[in-house]
Parts: sequence; structure tokens; C-alpha cells
Amino acid sequence: MRRFPDPDPGNPDHRSPTSYLLWLAAYQRNALFAGALYGIVHVVAQALVPAAVGKAIDTGIIARDQRALLLWGGAVVVLGVVQATAGILRDRAALTTRLGASYRTAQHIARQAARLGAALPKRVAKGEIVNAGVVDIGRLGDALAETARGSGALVAIAVVAAILLHTSWQLGLVVLLGVPLMVGVVSLLIRPLHRRQQRLREQQAELTGRAVDIVSGLRVLRGIGGEEVFADRYRADSQRVRAAGVAVARVEALLDGAKVLLPGLLTTVVVWLGAHYVATGRMGAGQLVAFYGYAVFLVDPLRRLTNAAGRLTQGHVAARRITAFLALRPEFAPSAVAPAPYQGPAPLTDPASALTVAPGRFTAVACASPADAATLAARLGRYTDSAVTLGDTPLADLPPDEIRRRILVADNADRLFAGPLREELRGRGSDAGPDGRANDAGRGGRGRDAEVGGRGRDAAPGGRGCDVALVGRGSDAALERAVDAACARDIVEALPDGLDDLVEESGRNFSGGQQQRLRLVRALMADPEVLILIEPTSAVDAHTEARIAHGVGELRAGRTTLVFTTSPVVLDRADHVVYVQGAKAVAQGSHGDLLTDVRYRSVVAREETE
Repeated sequence: MRRFPDPDPGNPDHRSPTSYLLWLAAYQRNALFAGALYGIVHVVAQALVPAAVGKAIDTGIIARDQRALLLWGGAVVVLGVVQATAGILRDRAALTTRLGASYRTAQHIARQAARLGAALPKRVAKGEIVNAGVVDIGRLGDALAETARGSGALVAIAVVAAILLHTSWQLGLVVLLGVPLMVGVVSLLIRPLHRRQQRLREQQAELTGRAVDIVSGLRVLRGIGGEEVFADRYRADSQRVRAAGVAVARVEALLDGAKVLLPGLLTTVVVWLGAHYVATGRMGAGQLVAFYGYAVFLVDPLRRLTNAAGRLTQGHVAARRITAFLALRPEFAPSAVAPAPYQGPAPLTDPASALTVAPGRFTAVACASPADAATLAARLGRYTDSAVTLGDTPLADLPPDEIRRRILVADNADRLFAGPLREELRGRGSDAGPDGRANDAGRGGRGRDAEVGGRGRDAAPGGRGCDVALVGRGSDAALERAVDAACARDIVEALPDGLDDLVEESGRNFSGGQQQRLRLVRALMADPEVLILIEPTSAVDAHTEARIAHGVGELRAGRTTLVFTTSPVVLDRADHVVYVQGAKAVAQGSHGDLLTDVRYRSVVAREETE
């Protein structure tokens, strides 16, 4: 049995939907060829059954030849066995084709999403990704898998037409003219079906995106009383999707009716002509039975042809959406320059804002506008193109992996993933042993393996103080220290299984403040050279905020930490404070010194009054 997914999904040809389908077909050529071959053998064996039955009637029953009857009866049995065996093998090959195309496309969607990174939510709606990864990949697989049945149907029609022409050229001509006529009528319905399916697909993606947004922001909507407004919008959008679905169903109903009516008409014509020939003595009774069998048999391959056309239409629509996604490019191309040898902690400088983050210090940035904080964090983390430098090296000259390893930006839009809490909090800084638990020895390299700092002086709600010492990055001891630094001890102790408890999807089993503290634990466990936090204490009370500020400062002592915040508690704990207005650093110093600046004081005072 073939295993999926393949280790190497290849490089897709996404120039057009057709080229992508052909590329998938080329990668699945062995399974496609086998499926087509078995499909042809299956339908040919099925097509020869009426001929064998007719021979049995004419040479066995009517001629009273027992030997001929047994011979042709045995031929019918053999054809039945061949048909069943080939059908099983055809379906197996079709399943391999379907799974191969679906998994390969899913791999490329996941890789493209990772390659786009932070640009993904700005370029593609959430619902679009969900539909592509769930619906579209299945339709692509179905489109390719249908080739096995479609090719067999074409050969079956050709074989039956040849037999009919050999027996009666008039009946053969009826079949040869009738089949293209039916295909032409069906093709008239395929084009409007294609357009309406495309429109339905776009509206479904928009509706899915709105549903995702509503679910993710439900707590906020309830807080501001906006549930009814968004519910009304969702109802209106869902009605538009329903109308588009009805429009598709109308065409599909006509197509399904044509699948039954047109083959039925052809069968009626063939049987009527055959009966006329028998009545005039131009054809035997066995031949009439065979012709009737052929006419009935033709219904199935003709229906399969129309089904294949419908599946290919759906596959083409899905391929159009997927190729549009795969053709997206990141906001800036990654550098091909090899990174310079590591020279130790270095200042992080943004010339555009005149902001410099000194190495090894706890720096806080107070922004007059929250938008400035997001903009600066994106530039400093290289999520947008900028002239930011780390030491003497522009971030533009560093590979993305190197930047992500040395600089971590954590904000309140980050998600908690489902799974064991211990593994979720370890993040990339884990050093797990064979049993999944972190080795106490920790990791070497640039991570801090020795103790730093001492013990917090404040007691956490759970009863333990905010002990802050990082021992072995990724170890269980380091995780405990990070939990205490983020004052998340009460969260862990309230769980039935503590750190081994399970996190539900998006961390929905935790409140907003709890999620914020757990995300902070995860960021601290990563232990990057530069840690950038955006409003890490906005969802906690002032008492907890003070303990977190103290704990993070102790835990990150000697490491570069930058916090965007307007909280007086955090600003007072920082080694250095920078005030930003209009995306420019306009003042800097200690919190106490900056309080003399009316602009800075107004931002901090607003925070205190709120």
C-alpha cells in the first residue's frame, strides 16, 4: 500500500489551472495509467457480455446445441470475473490517484502558507485557506480519479459502436451520431455550470471567513453588544450563498436530467430499429437481445462521461483558486547572502524611526498611537521591508530563519495551539527527550544554560512567588521558572493535570488574561537574543502586571528585551524608555525623567485613568 503524503511534493506548475492539473496528472501518471487500463478492461468485458449472451441464444438455445450453450455461458462467467477483478483494481488505482493529488496539493498549500508567513492574513482571507485545504483539494482528487472511469467509458462506446457497425451498419451509425450529439448537448450546460460554481466558491470562502472572524472575536462582540449586528450580516451573507447554491443546483438538475433522458432516447431508438429488423427477418432474436443489451449498456458509459465532465469542471474551478494562492509572493524576497559569524548581542536599530534597542537591556517603548507600535514591531522583526540593522548587519541581508531564531516578536494576536500545555509552552526552545519531556541538561549554543537572577519578592495568586531563574533552556526547570516569571502559576495549579493538561483549540478553555500570560511563558521559553513584546500585560490587573514586569526583567537579565507598552508599571521597571510619536522616537530616558515631558505624561496619564 502506498504511503501518503510523499516526502517530496515537487515544484508545482501554477501558471494556469489547466497546467496545474496536467502537472498533478504527470506526478500521478502510474496510477492514472493503471486506472485507465483497468477501467478499459472492465468496460470492454462488460460490453462483450451482451454479445456472448446473444451467441448463447442463437447458437445454443435456438439451434439446440448444448455444447455451444455451455461454451458461451462459460464465456459470460469469465467475462463477469474479469469485469469484477478489473473493477476492483480500477477503483484501487483511482483511490491512489485521488489521495495523491489531494495530499500533494495540501502539502503545497501548507508550504505556501508558511512561506508567506506574516503576509498571509493580509493577502488571503481565512475562509479562502479553509476552503482550499478542505474542499478544493478533494475536488482536485476527484477530477483526476474520474479519468479512470471516463477513459473506460470512451473505449466502451467505441467497442460497442464497432460491434454494432459489424452487425448492422444502420444501428452502428445511429450510435456514432447519437453519442456526439448527446455530448454536445451536455457541453452546453457545462459552461454556465462552471461560471456558477466559481461564483458559489467565492461566496463560500467569504462566508467561511466571516464565520471564523465571528467565532474568534465572540468574546469581544459580547462585551460591546455587537452580536446581533454580526449575526444579521452573517444571515445576509448566508442567504446570498444559498441563492448562489440554488443557481448551481438549477443547472445541475438540468444536467442530471440530460444524463437520464438522452441515453434513454438513444436506447429507445436502437431497440426500435432492432425490433424492426427482427420483424423483417434481417436480424435474429439473439442479435436483438444483444442489441438491447448494448443499448442498455450504453446508458452507463454515457452517464460516466457526463459525470467525468462535471468532475473536471469542479476540479478546474478548484485549481483556479489554488493556483491563485500558490502564485502569491512574499512581501520581500529572502536574502541569499550567507549570515555573518555570530559576534554576540548587538544593538537593533531602525533608522526610519531613530529607535535603537541597546543589547542586554530591558527597553520599553511608549507609543502615542497603538498603530505605531504594530508598525515598529513589524519593521524590527522583519515582517515588512525596512532598513533595520542588527549590529552592523542589515536584516535584509540575513536569511529569514536566522532572523526568526535571533528576534522574536510576540503580540496578543498570537494563538495557543491544541495539545499538551507543557509541549505548547516549550515552543521552539524545547529540548525533549525520548519520552517527550525536556532533558534537564537543557540546550547549549546561544541559549542561557546557567542561572540568572534570583527570586521574585511578590507572591503569585497560587501561593508561590515569581521565582525567576532560567536553568537549561527547554528543560522542565526552565519551564517552571518561565511560568513563575509570567505569574501563570495559578493557571497551571488550577488545571486538573497541571502542565500535562490539554489546551483546547485556540486556547478557548482559558480566559483572555490567562491566554496572554501563557503566551508570555511561551515567548520566554524561546529565549531569543532579542525578545519584542507588544502590550504583554494589557489583559491583567495592576497587581499582576507589577509582578510580571518584575519577573520578566529578572528572567531576561542580560538579554535584549523590548516591550511596547503604555503601562506606568512596566515603564517604571524598564532600564530605558523611548517615547514614539508619529512613528518617530522623539524622547528617551528613564520613566521618571520622561514624566516631565507633557506629551509622554499625557499618554501615561491616560493609561492610568483608564
